[in-house]
Amino acid sequence: MILAFHKPYGVLSQFMKKEPGHRTLADFGFPKEVYPLGRLDWDSEGLLLLSNEKEWNDRLLHPRHAHERTYHAQVEGTATEEALVQLRKGVIIQGKKTKPCRARLIAEPGYPPRHPPIRFRLSVPTSWIELKLIEGKNRQVRRMTAAVGFPTLRLIRTMIGSFELDGLRAGTWCELSASQRELLTK
Repeated sequence: MILAFHKPYGVLSQFMKKEPGHRTLADFGFPKEVYPLGRLDWDSEGLLLLSNEKEWNDRLLHPRHAHERTYHAQVEGTATEEALVQLRKGVIIQGKKTKPCRARLIAEPGYPPRHPPIRFRLSVPTSWIELKLIEGKNRQVRRMTAAVGFPTLRLIRTMIGSFELDGLRAGTWCELSASQRELLTK
């Protein structure tokens, strides 16, 4: 079984509670035998997969498969074409160059407001960047956008392979059908 979960902001991608008051996956009524395939940071939102089928861990996460994941990042400032070109070519984070990715400026996607809201400053605009990556280093998108001068304020994973988060409200999950499972590897 593979489950798609729309992870809200402020939820840890684990089942065990390490500190009181932190929300974890245990708060969302998942079947007992599933575990997360990958992770999203506490302050990131969006598509997280869970499964009880071990082979999916390798298929979706091992670098040899170059499996694409799509993110929408709301960044501080108006992202420039120069910054997008740098992101596409790869940037240095933590002393290593990221693999080339696809990056483009997108219109504001109209996501529901986050709770708590992102920091808002009248004198500094924000913009949205879509990034399609085939690697998943710790806090990679945030480090990449910061490296080109546009710190991430809000980060949402919208797609894994060709499977989209569309229609799944934050904090809800569903089991994937056979056709949806196929989209994960396309």
